[in-house]
Amino acid sequence: MAIITEEEEETKTLFQPEHKVREKESSKSESDMKNDKPQSQNPFPFWFYFTLVVSFATVLFVSLSLFSSHNDPRSWFLSLPPALRQYYSDGRTIKVQVNPDESPIEVFVAESGSIHSENVIVIHGLGLSSYAFRGMIQSLGLKGMHALAIDLPGNGFSDKSVLVRGGDRDIGMVARFKEVYGLIQEKGVFWAFDQMIETGDLPYEEIIKLQNSKRTSLKAIELGSEETARVLGQVIDTLSLAPVHLVLHDSALGLASNWVSENSANVRSMTLIDSSVSPALPLWVLKVPVIREVLLGFSFGFQKLVSFRCSKEMTLSQIEAHRILLKGRNGREAVVASLKMLNQSFDLAQWGNSDVINGIPMQVIWSREGSKEWSDEGHRVAKALPKAKFVTHTGSRWPEESKSGELADYIADFVSLLPSSIRQVAEEPIPEKVEKLLEEAKAGGDHAHAGYTDAYGLGEGWTT
Repeated sequence: MAIITEEEEETKTLFQPEHKVREKESSKSESDMKNDKPQSQNPFPFWFYFTLVVSFATVLFVSLSLFSSHNDPRSWFLSLPPALRQYYSDGRTIKVQVNPDESPIEVFVAESGSIHSENVIVIHGLGLSSYAFRGMIQSLGLKGMHALAIDLPGNGFSDKSVLVRGGDRDIGMVARFKEVYGLIQEKGVFWAFDQMIETGDLPYEEIIKLQNSKRTSLKAIELGSEETARVLGQVIDTLSLAPVHLVLHDSALGLASNWVSENSANVRSMTLIDSSVSPALPLWVLKVPVIREVLLGFSFGFQKLVSFRCSKEMTLSQIEAHRILLKGRNGREAVVASLKMLNQSFDLAQWGNSDVINGIPMQVIWSREGSKEWSDEGHRVAKALPKAKFVTHTGSRWPEESKSGELADYIADFVSLLPSSIRQVAEEPIPEKVEKLLEEAKAGGDHAHAGYTDAYGLGEGWTT
């Protein structure tokens, strides 16, 4: 019987009713859910890191805006280091007309030496300025030359933008609101509504025409070979410098090539200093957002860029001066715009061996401290200009202040070997009134003093 009882108990445990089994499973699952309650996550880390990232981005952009260039000339000038302010005070500005349909602009010129000496004009490449050659023109002045260095428009202390009236350029949302507000002040609130009632159509075209006619904006100067030719010609004519000895640095060769070809009679000699179609400073990086703000907003980034591509021995104060001049008064926009105007297909050999250039004495000064690629480029230039004198200097592609005397010696020695220049004196036109009196005197025969008093105020006072 005992065996039968055990089997019955086992059978009872194995074959329980379904509803009891379900009750047990449900009670078990409820107990598991009670034990596995979801733990509440702490939101503090997320909001902490989110706030940290937003704060860092805000501080970064505010800092970049504070370090951005001053567009107002006065505030920008007052923010310059003393050395740059002194350099500007020692120079002069000349008004030139780059394009006939635009306002005149100012071009900065630094000079040294007697104006009665041989005129040597130094033209820098894009991204640089005449400030880099201040030591060289001073040395040339001490050697008996009249040396001048020009800031091309868009660079250095020259104007970097021009005021343009009219046009349909994008001026931004804030400026458009100002235009609409000015139009409402001028025409009245209900002017457009009255026009719509009279004509049955909104005067959209008239509104746009009125806005464009009154719109003024600053446009970055775009400097190509044609624009450079106009600037260079006007500066030389204004200062009565012709004939001149041209010193072209870096990308200035391509920029000034047109003027040299058209005015070869006014060029006594040419000296090319590390000249190339493309500038030494990789200006394309100034097109990239954020990177351009970092490079021009902080000294460290620009210093690394200059040391890597342009000069390894330039002092920190020199690099900082170039950075300030490059970013100030929309300088970056002007340089980037001028970069697009460079003639990348400029053929040095064809230009140098043309009939108008072939007779100009030429010298090439090349850096021996550059890379192997730059040394090979120097040999290519020497081969393209077989009649040019080829010498090397110990500096880098951008001139260092410590090497300015070496460059000045090469230029002075080369110029001194040439015959002295015959200065062109422009004949001033005789005033119409004086010319009329001279004609009357000539027609009067013996009465040569007709209409004039006696030469010394003696006699009867008036001759007949």
